[in-house]
Amino acid sequence: MIVITGGAGFIGSNLVATLEQHCNEEIIICDYANTDDKWRNISKRKIKELITPDNLIKWLSSNISLISTVFHLGAISSTVERNVDLIVANNYSLSCNLWEICTRNDIKLIYASSAAVYGDGSSGFDDTLTLNSMSSLKPLNPYGWSKFLFDRKVAHYVNNQREKPRKWAGLRFFNVYGPNEYHKGKQRSVVPQFWEQIKNTGRARLFKSLNSKYADGNQMRDFIHVDDCVSIMIWLYDKTNISGIYNVGTGQARTFEDMAKAIFKSVGVKPNIEYIDMPKNILSQYQYHTEAKMERLRLTGYNNSFISLEDGINSYVKNYLESKDPFR
Repeated sequence: MIVITGGAGFIGSNLVATLEQHCNEEIIICDYANTDDKWRNISKRKIKELITPDNLIKWLSSNISLISTVFHLGAISSTVERNVDLIVANNYSLSCNLWEICTRNDIKLIYASSAAVYGDGSSGFDDTLTLNSMSSLKPLNPYGWSKFLFDRKVAHYVNNQREKPRKWAGLRFFNVYGPNEYHKGKQRSVVPQFWEQIKNTGRARLFKSLNSKYADGNQMRDFIHVDDCVSIMIWLYDKTNISGIYNVGTGQARTFEDMAKAIFKSVGVKPNIEYIDMPKNILSQYQYHTEAKMERLRLTGYNNSFISLEDGINSYVKNYLESKDPFR
């Protein structure tokens, strides 16, 4: 059996859809499907069982001999959540427990980290697995800090020859977009938010820049389609001899203006962009440029090409956002 925490969420539900076609193992989802949209992320899936996070450890203890792999994708992922104790309990403590359980029981563990560990990016985006390289990272919010805490603990285990799962990987996801993110509200990627603006008003609203190196709307992100994220996870699932922490991006930053223009093209509307002031509550946390270093993953042998921003947006808009059934 495969256990997927956060399996009803954005990345998790897309992984479940692909695993159904890829393997013969039974799939167990651990998540709260407690919103109008979130349950629909998995309504088409043939899952073995749905368990809630508060029952996870007990369920694992009763079924441990049947489990081959844990994909740990569940987390409090809001970058504006300020209940730090709650974030640490969900994003750090549970991760530590799963690491120990997988180590003791010879279970593969693939877990979600985040590009948020890199903070404002001033220290680069290097996914080298050393305590020294991690010492310069300064996350900007509790979410990023919680992911950083666990990555650092993993690095400590690995570099000090402590026991670890026979196969493990930590994935630092960059700016992921694609179907089944609708339940995330304001934490959705900018693609559906821009699409809604364009459909409702005929224009897209982008932030003005307060950094002289970047023109208005030319702030940059490493946007990656969720299908590429799933492709990497499936590849790691299949491999038996690869472990480490890896960036999950395309390695090519694009501007918010590029993204907005791609959406305009997909809906057949002439570009009309309005530049607005950046909200004061995000000024101190705002990143002007993110771009994943992908060399370490490539050196492991992952050779798949990434979906271009234009192709990814066109598929997302036409096959999902403009569909009567936008769920995968």
